[in-house]
Amino acid sequence: MGVPLPTLQWYKDAISISRLQNPRYKVLASGGLRIQKLRPEDSGIFQCFASNEGGEIQTHTYLDVTNIAPVFTQRPVDTTVTDGMTAILRCEVSGAPKPAITWKRENHILASGSVRIPRFMLLESGGLQIAPVFIQDAGNYTCYAANTEGSLNASATLTVWNRTSIVHPPEDHVVIKGTTATLHCGATHDPRVSLRYVWKKDNVALTPSSTSRIVVEKDGSLLISQTWSGDIGDYSCEIVSEGGNDSRMARLEVIELPHSPQNLLVSPNSSHSHAVVLSWVRPFDGNSPILYYIVELSENNSPWKVHLSNVGPEMTGVTVSGLTPARTYQFRVCAVNEVGRGQYSAETSRLMLPEEPPSAPPKNIVASGRTNQSIMVQWQPPPETEHNGVLRGYILRYRLAGLPGEYQQRNITSPEVNYCLVTDLIIWTQYEIQVAAYNGAGLGVFSRAVTEYTLQGVPTAPPQNVQTEAVNSTTIQFLWNPPPQQFINGINQGYKLLAWPADAPEAVTVVTIAPDFHGVHHGHITNLKKFTAYFTSVLCFTTPGDGPPSTPQLVWTQEDKPGAVGHLSFTEILDTSLKVSWQEPLEKNGIITGYQISWEVYGRNDSRLTHTLNSTTHEYKIQGLSSLTTYTIDVAAVTAVGTGLVTSSTISSGVPPDLPGAPSNLVISNISPRSATLQFRPGYDGKTSISRWIVEGQVGAIGDEEEWVTLYEEENEPDAQMLEIPNLTPYTHYRFRMKQVNIVGPSPYSPSSRVIQTLQAPPDVAPTSVTVRTASETSLRLRWVPLPDSQYNGNPESVGYRIKYWRSDLQSSAVAQVVSDRLEREFTIEELEEWMEYELQMQAFNAVGAGPWSEVVRGRTRESVPSAAPENVSAEAVSSTQILLTWTSVPEQDQNGLILGYKILFRAKDLDPEPRSHIVRGNHTQSALLAGLRKFVLYELQVLAFTRIGNGVPSTPLILERTKDDAPGPPVRLVFPEVRLTSVRIVWQPPEEPNGIILGYQIAYRLASSSPHTFTTVEVGATVRQFTATDLAPESAYIFRLSAKTRQGWGEPLEATVITTEKRERPAPPRELLVPQAEVTARSLRLQWVPGSDGASPIRYFTMQVRELPRGEWQTYSSSISHEATACVVDRLRPFTSYKLRLKATNDIGDSDFSSETEAVTTLQDVPGEPPGSVSATPHTTSSVLIQWQPPRDESLNGLLQGYRIYYRELEYEAGSGTEAKTLKNPIALHAELTVAQSSFKTVNSSSTSTMCELTHLKKYRRYEVIMTAYNIIGESPASAPVEVFVGEAAPAMAPQNVQVTPLTASQLEVTWDPPPPESQNGNIQGYKIYYWEADSQNETEKMKVLFLPEPVVRLKNLTSHTKYLVSISAFNAAGDGPKSDPQQGRTHQAAPGAPSFLAFSEITSTTLNVSWGEPAAANGILQGYRVVYEPLAPVQGVSKVVTVEVRGNWQRWLKVRDLTKGVTYFFRVQARTITYGPELQANITAGPAEGSPGSPRDVLVTKSASELTLQWTEGHSGDTPTTGYVIEARPSDEGLWDMFVKDIPRSATSYTLSLDKLRQGVTYEFRVVAVNEAGYGEPSNPSTAVSAQVEAPFYEEWWFLLVMALSSLIVILLVVFALVLHGQNKKYKNCSTGKGISTMEESVTLDNGGFAALELSSRHLNVKSTFSKKNGTRSPPRPSPGGLHYSDEDICNKYNGAVLTESVSLKEKSADASESEATDSDYEDALPKHSFVNHYMSDPTYYNSWKRRAQGRAPAPHRYEAVAGSEAGAQLHPVITTQSAGGVYTPAGPGARTPLTGFSSFV
Repeated sequence: MGVPLPTLQWYKDAISISRLQNPRYKVLASGGLRIQKLRPEDSGIFQCFASNEGGEIQTHTYLDVTNIAPVFTQRPVDTTVTDGMTAILRCEVSGAPKPAITWKRENHILASGSVRIPRFMLLESGGLQIAPVFIQDAGNYTCYAANTEGSLNASATLTVWNRTSIVHPPEDHVVIKGTTATLHCGATHDPRVSLRYVWKKDNVALTPSSTSRIVVEKDGSLLISQTWSGDIGDYSCEIVSEGGNDSRMARLEVIELPHSPQNLLVSPNSSHSHAVVLSWVRPFDGNSPILYYIVELSENNSPWKVHLSNVGPEMTGVTVSGLTPARTYQFRVCAVNEVGRGQYSAETSRLMLPEEPPSAPPKNIVASGRTNQSIMVQWQPPPETEHNGVLRGYILRYRLAGLPGEYQQRNITSPEVNYCLVTDLIIWTQYEIQVAAYNGAGLGVFSRAVTEYTLQGVPTAPPQNVQTEAVNSTTIQFLWNPPPQQFINGINQGYKLLAWPADAPEAVTVVTIAPDFHGVHHGHITNLKKFTAYFTSVLCFTTPGDGPPSTPQLVWTQEDKPGAVGHLSFTEILDTSLKVSWQEPLEKNGIITGYQISWEVYGRNDSRLTHTLNSTTHEYKIQGLSSLTTYTIDVAAVTAVGTGLVTSSTISSGVPPDLPGAPSNLVISNISPRSATLQFRPGYDGKTSISRWIVEGQVGAIGDEEEWVTLYEEENEPDAQMLEIPNLTPYTHYRFRMKQVNIVGPSPYSPSSRVIQTLQAPPDVAPTSVTVRTASETSLRLRWVPLPDSQYNGNPESVGYRIKYWRSDLQSSAVAQVVSDRLEREFTIEELEEWMEYELQMQAFNAVGAGPWSEVVRGRTRESVPSAAPENVSAEAVSSTQILLTWTSVPEQDQNGLILGYKILFRAKDLDPEPRSHIVRGNHTQSALLAGLRKFVLYELQVLAFTRIGNGVPSTPLILERTKDDAPGPPVRLVFPEVRLTSVRIVWQPPEEPNGIILGYQIAYRLASSSPHTFTTVEVGATVRQFTATDLAPESAYIFRLSAKTRQGWGEPLEATVITTEKRERPAPPRELLVPQAEVTARSLRLQWVPGSDGASPIRYFTMQVRELPRGEWQTYSSSISHEATACVVDRLRPFTSYKLRLKATNDIGDSDFSSETEAVTTLQDVPGEPPGSVSATPHTTSSVLIQWQPPRDESLNGLLQGYRIYYRELEYEAGSGTEAKTLKNPIALHAELTVAQSSFKTVNSSSTSTMCELTHLKKYRRYEVIMTAYNIIGESPASAPVEVFVGEAAPAMAPQNVQVTPLTASQLEVTWDPPPPESQNGNIQGYKIYYWEADSQNETEKMKVLFLPEPVVRLKNLTSHTKYLVSISAFNAAGDGPKSDPQQGRTHQAAPGAPSFLAFSEITSTTLNVSWGEPAAANGILQGYRVVYEPLAPVQGVSKVVTVEVRGNWQRWLKVRDLTKGVTYFFRVQARTITYGPELQANITAGPAEGSPGSPRDVLVTKSASELTLQWTEGHSGDTPTTGYVIEARPSDEGLWDMFVKDIPRSATSYTLSLDKLRQGVTYEFRVVAVNEAGYGEPSNPSTAVSAQVEAPFYEEWWFLLVMALSSLIVILLVVFALVLHGQNKKYKNCSTGKGISTMEESVTLDNGGFAALELSSRHLNVKSTFSKKNGTRSPPRPSPGGLHYSDEDICNKYNGAVLTESVSLKEKSADASESEATDSDYEDALPKHSFVNHYMSDPTYYNSWKRRAQGRAPAPHRYEAVAGSEAGAQLHPVITTQSAGGVYTPAGPGARTPLTGFSSFV
């Protein structure tokens, strides 16, 4: 109670009820406190506070709750514990009285007030404690509580985990600096719990997230990468988990390479000139004891090499010995511990040892005699290590071997010359030779003595005490003593015995005698001429040649029996006596003392008489012979030795001898390759014995025009009937003939034998002139002269050559090659080994076998590039910019020449586009130090060897080696893309030269105004490329430094300034770009500029672009030019090229525009970058070479090309001509000869526009080496690969001269020529090639004949007759073919033509026909005309008349025959004629009427008017086919022969009218009509009555004729006056003369209708021969014969209406018993009658012009009268055709052809 009303507040145990927030406690409105569902925990002190503004008051009470049923105040909960730990299960219960607690597990009481089990304890609170807990304790546990008020229980699950523990604790570890250290911490734990590893270093927890270098793996292992000394310490591994914790500790030691020794000093060793003393300060050992030191040295800037490899660790100094005088040395030292070799110390300064004389002699001394007074000495320098200075030259000393005496010396003042030709020596003398090198310090050691002889000389004295005497008539004996030994000047190879006739000094007989060193020498010369005076002499010879001969002595060979007497002959042959004559023997063989003549009756020795005559008697008359008796007469000459050979002959007394007859019946048998047996029947012996048989033959070419040569002669075999012909050529065609000879002379030749061919045999000879030349590095070219045709000995198609070759230095089997072309003259042997000598032989073979082998020739392949790479190539990086390579030499079999040095090809992998090269000269150095390399870059390396020819094969596989790492370069492209007032963002790119693995970056920055050392530094990882700096001062300048780090440390920083401002813009472009001309080189230039405005943001870098003029694109040269730069050197440019450049700046905002372009800048010229290409050297003459090349590519000229230089020199290793080869004793000498100093090259300059040059005045039979360079004003290009050429052999430079072609026969031409001029032959001409072809068809007919004999004449055979040929000739020698001569022409002679191509007949009536023929297919000459012969097959009325007509000229190939007899078959023969007649073409033809032809028309009637004649007739029988037309035949009274007069009369016509003007006045005509159908011409009608051509009323009686005559007289007078004026001009025209008729015929002959033919025959000659015969052989009465006259007419001028009439027609008739000789072309020249039918038609201008004006291009109709105007086409008749070619049909030729005009008479 209180005022104001107080507020009440309840407390329980001093805690406000409101704070307990127990829902069972509720304050009532009356102020009381109600507690519902009372619990034991509700017991306590309750306080009530009442308060108002007046104060407060409180009261309290204690509530005690009793007899309450048990209630859990803390129920058991699931519990998890670790094995071995203590587990407590809570169970708190309230109740009154206090409940009893019991714990059960699966109904087993574990703990209660009365039960206790070990490890289980009931706690006061009611909980259960299990200590320790085992795994099997896991399960459900139940807590039971009970009192008097009740009971309750609750359960909980106990989970037991396995205990966590470290089973693999970390171990103490030692790692190498920079590697990764791994500390393991392996633990076991319950899989239901998670672990956490905590690593501590020196009790300080590690935070791996702060650095990427330290990583804790999932298995707890600690990985520390890039370890360094800061990582040394004690590391503990702690494991934290719900399953327990554990920890272990280990020690980590980091060791590294020892540091480099310091203060390395070098000083000379006073006691030893070849040693120095090194000292140094001991370095840091890298936390690992130093094991030893390594001392390296560099000699003369050569790569470093280890000199002392194991200097004790306690040492700080060492003496270095074994050094070479006069060389500079640098030293460095490194320490080695268990990690490895540390860094080298700083290199010492270069120290040079004093020079000393060479300590070793030159090596490989080789001496070889060059001449008989000189020795070539060659050597190689002493080993380089023994030079002891720079060699200045050599001293060569020599003296006679084995004799005391002073040395003579030669000073070679150039160390590059390693040979010396010692001259002025004694012939064939042994010398001992020594060589020593010298330098500036003096002369070195002399080499051991080598001995060598000078070459042999020729003896200088003749043999002594020479005695000669004749042993017999053909042999002389020689006795002599050798010359004094000191005058032989060499090795005595023997002696030559000389003998020559006193009257013929050039005919020397030489016999070689081997030396005999015991007693007096002797020898014989045999086969000398008998009884002849000889001069004799003896000489001694050595290998070089002959010595002087002894004094000649005159010796006569002894007498002998004489030879046979000559020219035995008989004269004054009577019945009882005859005179015998003879001449002295050709071989007297002594003094002729007389002659012995003997004679006897043939076959009766008992009748022999002998008579001896004196030596002056050469004839003897034998008397007392029996008449008509055959005697054998012998004559022999006599000397003092005896009677000589007998010459014998038989003769009949009283019968003078005649020329013998020809042998016959030649039969050939026993044919072998080289002989044949000829059997024959002897001819008439001419009444005396046959003394000689002569056999001739045609060899190879058989024919009537081929020449005969004498093959064999047999003497003194008078009764021979068979001869063995020896010495024939195998596989050759022969045809034989023979003649026999007696004392009178030779007989005619026998008929030719059959053609035989000898059998095949192997070739007898080997190819000649075999030479071998180097073709390439792997091939040799073999040349030879092929076998001529005559030596094939077999089928030419089977002839070939076999070549065998083998290496000279190996006894290996030979390799064979076959050349199948018999005409081949050279062959290239491929796939040989380089730089190797081979021996070669060759032989010819055919189908039967092979011939002998040629002499061995030797050749060496050319030096080449090595075919293998150096071996055992290894590389080691010795620093960040150097790699040391070592290798061993190329295997000897693959060197292919002299190794001049090595090239190292190196390329930064993925960086350099092309490899660079480093050259190591010489073949002794086999290591190289590549310097100036990029740092920490992987390089691809290869090594190759090279010879003077070029580079060999690079080594494989590629060697990969990385240079060592180093501190990196600065990062690039540093920009600040975001700049705020208080922060900037910096972005960069990695260094262009990382020089190792980038481990991170360091950003340092400071205010530009602050102290230089107050940088704020931040490190970031290697992958970070940007960083934001915050908390900066606004509008302030900051300096940023950015550097990268490798394991070698921090690199050079990149510094930039930035202003914390937001007012920035892009920079202005640079300006005033300038390239100073003085800064321009061939491959670089220097660009200067002035930077533009930076846009309030500092410029970070510049970007430069370059454009090549004229059409190049802009290319970025660099985009990282320093922002501080105002100039930049631009390199990698092309020489002599114009460029433009531009520049832009970049700041943090972006790029500026590009600056203005510079003016065009042209780089300077440089030497050409490549040599001329395709260089070839070809022999041009025997002393000149033609050099040809291709210019270098334009892009490699590097300037204006001024010309070329050709360097050439003589190579010594192949000398001599022919098959001589120089033999060197060993390859070293060969190399020495090749390594000639450059100064031995001669130089030839050539114009820049030329691509060829001739080198002249070279030595013959020498091999030259040629290289070329291109040059400009700066210098020369690299040299081309050397080419070699052999001088002395060249193809002939000119063609043969004065080529003449002469025809021999119709199929042969003889070609003669003169050889090329001697100065152009370029060697021995081995033969000629003759090219010949028909003039108008070279491609189809060209042939080539090879003449291997150098004779300037050849016969071309089997040619086409009367054909123009062109002939060209080239000469060839061993080097090849020369040029061809200009073609010369020649034409073969004419020959008989072929047969006419066809024979055809047309318009066959009962008395006439037309015969025509074709031109021969092979004219074989100029066709002069034709002969036509015809005769009846059977006699007509007992007479067989043979008519021969000769047609002159070729244009007329037809004839009109008009003298046939009805129904008779005739035999026609036609021949063409050139120089003689060819074969005939024959055919038979039967005179009409033809079978099936129409019958004769009837009732022929002739009606005559004043100016016309009209013929009328009635159609007769039509025959088998309808009549197609008619023809009219006429017979003039002055000719008497029927001939066609009108043709092509239509079938419907029964009359025909013609003008009387067409007939000749005063001549009477008879007419008859012939019907025509398809079968041919029918039977003619009966003749009409004779009609005269006289006009009824003479025209001169008409009045108008008188008027015309008056007017004509006036005109004539005027014409006469005019004619007198032109009289002089008319003299050039030939007057018409009347021909005279000369005839031998017995009767006159007229030609009917001859006028039709006269015009056509005006340009031909016909010569006709006729023969009449009866069966009884008597002559027939004269009768007309067609064409038997030569037609001429005084009315016809030779020039008529423009037609030239020059030729004539003649016909001749002879009886059958007349001579067979034909009449000549001029036998008959009769003139035409003045008023002939021919003249009548020729005088008609209308007719003539109608013929002349025929349309061009149209052939006349075959059956049309050209003379009759308005006539219609008649029936088409089928001609009878005979032809040589199938399918030929006679039809008139085309326009312009001279075909017969049908309807014309007289041979039309």
